[in-house]
Amino acid sequence: MQYSLGIDAGGTFTDAVLIRDTDGVIVQKTKVMTTYPDPLGGISRAIDELDKEYVRNVKLVSVSTTLSTNTILEDTGFPVAAILVGDYSIPQEGFPTPNYIMVNGGHTSNGEEAAPLDEEKVRSFAQEVKDKVAAFAVSAFFSNRNSDHELRVKHIITELTGLPVVCGHELSQDVGAYDRAITAYLNAQLLPITHQFIQSILKDIRARGIDASLLMLKCDGSVVGMEEALERPIESIFSGPAASLVGASFLAKIDTCAMIDVGGTSSDVALIKNGVPELSDHGAIVGGWKTMIKAIRMETSATGGDSHVWISDRKFHVGPRRAIPLCRAAQQYPGFLKQLQESKNPSKKTLCENVQPTKYFVRTGSKPIDLTRGEEEIYDYILHTPVSYVDLFQKMKKQPSIYAIDNLIKKRLIQAIGFTPTDALHVLGELKKWDVEASVAGAEKLAKILHLDKEEFCRQIKSKVARNMAAALISYLIEDIPANIVQRVLSGENFTRFKIEIPVVLLGGPVWAFKEEMDKLIDAPFIVPENAEVGNAAGALVGKGIKRVEILIKKHFSPITGEGVSNEELKTAKEAIEYFVFTPEGRKVFGDHVEAISFAIEAGRKTVMDYMIGAGYCSNEVEITVTRKDMVIAEGEKPMESKIIVVGVGISRIVMKKNCIPEYMSKKAISFSKAIDRSYSGR
Repeated sequence: MQYSLGIDAGGTFTDAVLIRDTDGVIVQKTKVMTTYPDPLGGISRAIDELDKEYVRNVKLVSVSTTLSTNTILEDTGFPVAAILVGDYSIPQEGFPTPNYIMVNGGHTSNGEEAAPLDEEKVRSFAQEVKDKVAAFAVSAFFSNRNSDHELRVKHIITELTGLPVVCGHELSQDVGAYDRAITAYLNAQLLPITHQFIQSILKDIRARGIDASLLMLKCDGSVVGMEEALERPIESIFSGPAASLVGASFLAKIDTCAMIDVGGTSSDVALIKNGVPELSDHGAIVGGWKTMIKAIRMETSATGGDSHVWISDRKFHVGPRRAIPLCRAAQQYPGFLKQLQESKNPSKKTLCENVQPTKYFVRTGSKPIDLTRGEEEIYDYILHTPVSYVDLFQKMKKQPSIYAIDNLIKKRLIQAIGFTPTDALHVLGELKKWDVEASVAGAEKLAKILHLDKEEFCRQIKSKVARNMAAALISYLIEDIPANIVQRVLSGENFTRFKIEIPVVLLGGPVWAFKEEMDKLIDAPFIVPENAEVGNAAGALVGKGIKRVEILIKKHFSPITGEGVSNEELKTAKEAIEYFVFTPEGRKVFGDHVEAISFAIEAGRKTVMDYMIGAGYCSNEVEITVTRKDMVIAEGEKPMESKIIVVGVGISRIVMKKNCIPEYMSKKAISFSKAIDRSYSGR
């Protein structure tokens, strides 16, 4: 019997599932705490908890991870230099690295050279920074219409430095040279980190005797082999929500549905139609940088199972920050329960997010750098056992700076422990995973401030979380509807109610506890499928191969000259009409619109099918759809622009024939991997 292993390393938990290849049934699952900052420890622990006999017969491993997202958010990628070809205008916030240069060159929207490429300036810059950086990123004006200048810069840098070079046109064919530059820069930062991560996973599974292919999930819900994962690690940002969406469809056995995934930090909403995730019209934004990576369209609310519940101004708030639940901390730190029960409460006048009767702080283990005097003073009093604000006050013999505490949390040097919705469910008896006594003790302290009993306080928290989930769902399905209107309808005070026609699948640990509340708020077929708590790990495995190609056809008017043209023709026409077709391989020119359309469709089909076959699919396992969008100025005239969108969708990897599953790495991927090893050695 053969099995497939799906792994999702999320922000709070790392989940793993084993799926039997013959019928797609989940035979075993596990959930462990994610290890930070390196997720490999949690992944290894998750596999350790699976049946070793099953694991030895795994033939396919697929992974979804927050590694790329966290690297960008924390700015911990490798140093990269950038070359911007063309007349760029740098935004006020500046480019993400000081090691960049702008040089003459680039092309026009028709793919014609706008200015000669300044190759000498490229050479001089490459020699100047080659010992300061680990890679180069290159973006040129309209490289999506003509990539010649980017490729020439890449050739020059490769010859001079031997370092990896990422070109903007390799990642996106959309218009926007600056955003392509940002995307190329971030991708270059991630190359060595992703390389190390992949090699570590391979080493781990090989040590277990697993002879399996390794895949990774992209942020559009599709899976890729190692070749693309190594070259385009930025495409794995936000792969967690994508894994949840694909997993929701798989577990509920529904091709079209909405999904709400309640995680530790946030709740994500997304939609899948006919087995294909809905994508955002805009590039994914991560760490404040706008990229050109197409990710699933999602709505995120800052409410999750680990959202911090705190009190100020005689009302409670849920989030947006997360905290270690009291019930979990009581098991993690010996003596914490007694400490919580016997600790003194801060003055009600001082209550704020970081000053609560149930708020504690512990070190994360990260190395402190660039601390202010106030931050260093507080950090010295926060050890690896929980410390409250009152404890700090007594130890320091003065009032601790709330600002300094907040900065230490932002710098990830300390993490918070506090009351959470997870604790509320423990108090209500709907979850019994950790120490119930700690949750009860916390609820009693907070409820007393609001003059409520602990059960009513927890019911109100549960209701608040459900309303936040419902609001995120409606805001996703009905874009641009004002938030106050959504809240008024959800309150039920106006005899109105939202109705949703498609199924809504709920995923996450204790998500079943919120189904009844959701039923009261929205008229919709809510589904909590079996194994909902590990839907993201299932999604990491059952994602389909998907390839999208967009080809632009642009109408162009060029002057008619006398050469080869009769005098009569010159009298009746001043301009000739041409159609430029911009494919990933370059520009083609046609004199007939029908021919241009036909060529674009065939070129798109070939690009998609070549990719899918290279990814290990057989031709009869790929369904291709073609969509055409025209921009017409006047009725009856040929379109000024036409866009041909070709989408290829392959079957799920776990039902692919054995002879169609790709080897772990192609020769190209092995060569690329070795080049990264050489280039980043010692950096």
